[in-house]
Amino acid sequence: MGSNIEDNQDDVPMELQLKGKKASSQKLKRHDSLDVEASKMPNAKQVVGLSVLLKLAFQSIGVVYGDIGTSPLYVFSSIFLEGVKHEDDILGALSLILYTITLIPVIKYVFIVLQANDNGDGGTFALYSLICRYSKVGLIPSTMAEDSDVSTFKLDMPDTRTRRASHLKSMLENSQFAKFFLLIATMLGTSMVIGDGVLTPCISVLSAIGGVKAAAPEAMTEGRIVWLAVAILIFLFMFQRFGTEKVGYTFAPILCLWFVLIAGIGVYNFVIYDIAIFRALNPMYIVSYFQRNGKDAWISLGGVVMCITGAEALFADVGHFSVRSIQISMCFVTYPALILAYLGQGAYLMKNADDVANTFYASIPKTIYWPMFVIAVLAAIIASQALISGTFAIIQQSLALGCFPRVKIVHTSKKHHGQIYIPEINNLLMIACVLTTIGFKTTEKLGNAYGIAVVFVMFLTSCFLVLVMILIWKTNILLIIAYVLIIGSVELVYLSSVLYKFEQGGYLPLALAMFLMFVMYVWNYVYRKKYHYELEHKISPEKVKETMDATSSHRLPGLAIFYSELVHGIPPIFKHYVENVPALHSVLVFASVKSLPISKVPLEERFLFRRVKPYDLYVFRCVVRYGYNDMRNEEEPIEKLLVERLKNFIKEDYMFSIAANGGNQGETASLIEKDIEVLERASNMGVVHLVGEQDVVACKGSGVAKRMVINYAYNFLKRNLRESSNKVFDIPTKRMLKVGMTCEL
Repeated sequence: MGSNIEDNQDDVPMELQLKGKKASSQKLKRHDSLDVEASKMPNAKQVVGLSVLLKLAFQSIGVVYGDIGTSPLYVFSSIFLEGVKHEDDILGALSLILYTITLIPVIKYVFIVLQANDNGDGGTFALYSLICRYSKVGLIPSTMAEDSDVSTFKLDMPDTRTRRASHLKSMLENSQFAKFFLLIATMLGTSMVIGDGVLTPCISVLSAIGGVKAAAPEAMTEGRIVWLAVAILIFLFMFQRFGTEKVGYTFAPILCLWFVLIAGIGVYNFVIYDIAIFRALNPMYIVSYFQRNGKDAWISLGGVVMCITGAEALFADVGHFSVRSIQISMCFVTYPALILAYLGQGAYLMKNADDVANTFYASIPKTIYWPMFVIAVLAAIIASQALISGTFAIIQQSLALGCFPRVKIVHTSKKHHGQIYIPEINNLLMIACVLTTIGFKTTEKLGNAYGIAVVFVMFLTSCFLVLVMILIWKTNILLIIAYVLIIGSVELVYLSSVLYKFEQGGYLPLALAMFLMFVMYVWNYVYRKKYHYELEHKISPEKVKETMDATSSHRLPGLAIFYSELVHGIPPIFKHYVENVPALHSVLVFASVKSLPISKVPLEERFLFRRVKPYDLYVFRCVVRYGYNDMRNEEEPIEKLLVERLKNFIKEDYMFSIAANGGNQGETASLIEKDIEVLERASNMGVVHLVGEQDVVACKGSGVAKRMVINYAYNFLKRNLRESSNKVFDIPTKRMLKVGMTCEL
């Protein structure tokens, strides 16, 4: 909370002033206290009961595991594109599959990466946000005024690990290139995950429908399969509007049945065909596989990686559920079922190697072929859900951090705030999936494109995780080295293999990623430029007083709230407004809406206030803090919450003044009563919401590239994607006044 302090201390945090009065002549560095306090991260952890945990674990089966769960449809056919050349190659490939599933989804994601969640939320942006909280590496302008003396990063003790963390922190904070590189890498990783969300539905649905062609090749031509897949994809995306909870409850029983069936068929196959298939657990079969096949074995890794598609969804979707629920469902349902399924397919191929191109459907017992086909199609539809839900979560995070145009976010659950639906993104994903399916037509071509997106995101996650280990967890250096040598090296080998197929379809996810990166970079670039423009043209307290004095005879009854993203002072839109409308309301509040690199901000910590001197102006500054997963005004309209918190601030402000400077308590109580009465009277007379509607253009003398980015690319995105301010802040349209202003950047 702010305080009643002297003019020359108005920008110094209260707690630092108190220390200064008690302690010494130590000179405090000058910075904006609202910016400092607004950047402090609250930490609210929720305790989840066992029944809720099991319910979330059940729902997660229907949302998170569709992709990785349906990988048995196409993994062996993707590995042996030219058929099986040696019987032991099946054991080598199976051994690779088993150890890859164990190492990446289970050890890396379930037991390590999930611990790096940002207050329950996952994904590339969550990792970036987490790193930004412990070191000032963000390029988001509203955090630039923070001083190292008030950094939220605290060094626990001067041991080796802490010194290593401090050294890395200093390197990152002092390097503009490192800050820029981290942001670009985050955008690239996020774009790859979204690209993955486009490819997953296509390959999953096409693979499942392939069962019809296997049973009746004459009836189902390639063209018919493609159009049937398109129809199923359109249905899937139309179903998203019902929300993650309903989708999860609808899909979870189907996917549970799927896991039971593939596990049962797996047991049946290795009992009937080769009970000794467990010898594939011997990693020496991997060594002999590479010795025997050389370069071909390395190329086939692009097929092996298909067994872990969707592993990133374990992390990206954790915000829809919880860490523990994901761990339970993976370890007790998904992982055992997949291991048994692949063992069974391997056992079948040991006796029927010629069926490798259609391993899944060929290995199904004839009596349950068609029921299994129906379940497979349904499971493939569900497979798409994991990355679709993850895409929604990632877009929400990037939007809050100023890296994506403002789009409509629909919260589909009152119980779990992480469960969201974004109509515009859903429609764009649907169009992209339909076009991709029509363009590529077969799972073989799509597989080449799919692998690059999957492995690249995994490798990027590992890079960010190493930073988290050093900066935040302060992990033992030997464990960090072990992680890099084991998991990092494996992912690099897989990445090199999938990049080999770049010309055969691998260019698609990179093309999608480049397009999305361009959108993110353009929006973030102009967002930062706009902030710096407001910062350079902000109104000083003295200028505010002059303006108020000039319009003192034209004070209108009522409360006016000016909205901006500027945390450091009074935005220039105020001066522009006064020049055109020379009358002001009796109480003014300059509300700066600030998105923190954290998932949620508790409601009681959302508002911070300062008062502009002298007091009889009745001008206040306010920072309204939101996390990237907060529901805006889910409980009460922002104006009602703001007025209530402002009353509390006025009381605390006067109380602090008495404690710091002395004073008559009776007089102070009278002043408090008077100010609260003025505020209540103003709010009762009516609240006007003044929102800056800024048009941006490149300044004179700008280069061609800058003019193209600002004048055309940004303004196109703003016109076509940005959600209106009244929807974002839940402002009644009848009481909102837009103040137009042109900014030359």
